[in-house]
Amino acid sequence: MPETDPAPLLVVTGGAGRIATFYRRWLAGQEDGAPASSPWRIRLVDVRDSPGAMPGDEVIAGPDADMADLANVERAVVGAHTVLHLAADPSPRADFYASLLDRNIKATYNVVHAAVGAGVKRVVFASSVNAINGYPSTRQARASDVAFPGNVYGASKAWGEAVCAAFVAQSGGSFSAIAIRIGGVTAREAVNLEVTPELQALRVTYHDLSRLFDKCLTGAPEVTFAVVNGVSNNRYLRMDLEETRALTGYAPEDDAFALAEANAARASGA
Repeated sequence: MPETDPAPLLVVTGGAGRIATFYRRWLAGQEDGAPASSPWRIRLVDVRDSPGAMPGDEVIAGPDADMADLANVERAVVGAHTVLHLAADPSPRADFYASLLDRNIKATYNVVHAAVGAGVKRVVFASSVNAINGYPSTRQARASDVAFPGNVYGASKAWGEAVCAAFVAQSGGSFSAIAIRIGGVTAREAVNLEVTPELQALRVTYHDLSRLFDKCLTGAPEVTFAVVNGVSNNRYLRMDLEETRALTGYAPEDDAFALAEANAARASGA
C-alpha cells in the first residue's frame, strides 16, 4: 500500500489561550456545530502548557515558545502549511515597553517573517476591534475601513495588519494573509444583559469565531491580503459583515442580543 501524504500542519501560536483551547476542541469535533473532521495536524505554541492539546498534537512550550525571539519562531513554523497567530497581550491597558513591544510588535513581525521564510502559504492574524475603536460608536465599521485605533493596544494590532500586508506585497504571490478584527469573544452561556447595546453589538461567540477561523484558514483561495470583521450575527452590528461574508463565505449563527435575552429568561425561570 502506498503511504498517504500527511495532513497539512497548522501552527497555532498562543496555543494555551482561551480562544485556541476552544478552537482545538472545535477542530476535534467536540463542540456543537463543529465539522466532523479536521484537515489539520496541529502544533500548539505557547510559553505556558497547552491544556487543550489532543493526542498526536505537537506542543512547544516554555522559553522555546517566546515569540519575541526570532530563532524560536523559525523553529516553531518549520514544516507548517498555515499559521494561526493568536499569541499576544490582549489587554487594552497593557504597557508598551513592558509587554506590547515584545508580545505584540516583535512577536507578530517574527511570526510573519519566519512564516514567509519557511514557505508557509497563509498566516491568519488575530487583530482586534481595538484597531478601529477610535471611530465613533455610532458609526458602523466596515472591514475595508482604515485602522483608527483608540488605544496603543489597538495600534499594535493595526501594526500587525500592516506587517501582514507588507510581507504579502513582497512575496510575489507565494504568501497570503488574512487579519481578523475580532470583537468581544464570549461563550454562548455567558452572554448577558449587563452590558450596553454598543458592547453587545461587538460580541462574537467562540462558536462563530471558530467558523470564521475555518473559513480564513481553508477557504478564500483567491485572497492575497484582506482584513475581515469577526463578530456574530448580532441584531445590531457594530462592525459590518457584508464584506466579510462575501470574501470568505462566513455564516455566523449566533445573535448576542437573542442569547442574552434567552440566558436571562432561563436564569429567572421564565
